[in-house]
Amino acid sequence: MTPLWIGIGLLLLLALWLTWLPLRRAAGVRDALTAFEADDRNNAENVAIYRQRLAALEAALAEGEIDRERFAEDRAELDRRLLEDAGGGGRRPLAAATAGRWLPLLAAALLVGGSLTFYGLTGSRDDLALYQVVQRLSHAPQETRIAGLAAEARRQGDNPKAWAELFPLYRDDGRFDKAIDVLDRLIELQGRQPALLAQLAQMKFFAADRTLTDEVQALVDETLTADPRQPTVLGMLGIDAFDHARYAQAIDYWRRAMAGYQDAESGKALRQAIDVARQRLAAQQGEPVPSR
Repeated sequence: MTPLWIGIGLLLLLALWLTWLPLRRAAGVRDALTAFEADDRNNAENVAIYRQRLAALEAALAEGEIDRERFAEDRAELDRRLLEDAGGGGRRPLAAATAGRWLPLLAAALLVGGSLTFYGLTGSRDDLALYQVVQRLSHAPQETRIAGLAAEARRQGDNPKAWAELFPLYRDDGRFDKAIDVLDRLIELQGRQPALLAQLAQMKFFAADRTLTDEVQALVDETLTADPRQPTVLGMLGIDAFDHARYAQAIDYWRRAMAGYQDAESGKALRQAIDVARQRLAAQQGEPVPSR
């Protein structure tokens, strides 16, 4: 977790620095504005423009283009605009460079508090901790890996990913009772998903010495009702058929199961099992079975 918090801290420091950056420049900006307002060049330009427009207005009056009433109205408008543009008395005084320093403080507090709250609500600290445990135990002995992941799963009792990491270790170690307990917990957390029910049926099948008990059959029926192509259940049914010398049925189950597996290793294992079943079927029938 330390690298994560270091990264969060560095990002927050960068955000705080960007928040404070405008304050560091406030004094310079205020000095520039003060100097600009103290410069009389703008007023001189406004007066020159006023005089040009007044001269044009007087020429129009002299040539009879406008009467004295119109002249008086237009000159009053020119005088008003000159006062607005060149009069300095109407400007509001500039605020001090230190004014409003509490706003960045408030923004910084909201930034830090909001970021940590958002991460607490949406972050995956448990998943990160689980990943670190898996990486740390990746080269450890089997029993050490099981003990470490079991402890992490108990610590993260409501995290299905932790239990999902633990399940294959129990399964591959032949500890079917423990694997069944883990699957029960996963089903409690994630619901009766076909893939989980299929794994549970398979573990109970092997725990019962490869026997299709009533409990296992009920799980099989529930799984195939939800997903008729579920490969784990079809593979298990193929094993049961093979054990009872129903080789043609075993071949059919395993061929259907192959369509549902994505990994090449499972497909290879099923093809080898199908080849054995074909040989047994040929010996059973007393005639060769063509390979497909």
